[in-house]
Amino acid sequence: MSLFKKVSEFASSPQGKKVIDQAKKYATDPKNKEKLDQVKDKFFGGKGDKKN
Repeated sequence: MSLFKKVSEFASSPQGKKVIDQAKKYATDPKNKEKLDQVKDKFFGGKGDKKN
């Protein structure tokens, strides 16, 4: 079974839906969003808002 299929099946399961919901709540929290932006900036450099 391919990895993508396993991930897809997990995402469709009740447990997967719960994890996805928790991740969405975490990502929308302003404090957590700032942390995620800092990590993203560290890996990709800059603010990511450049329009070149």
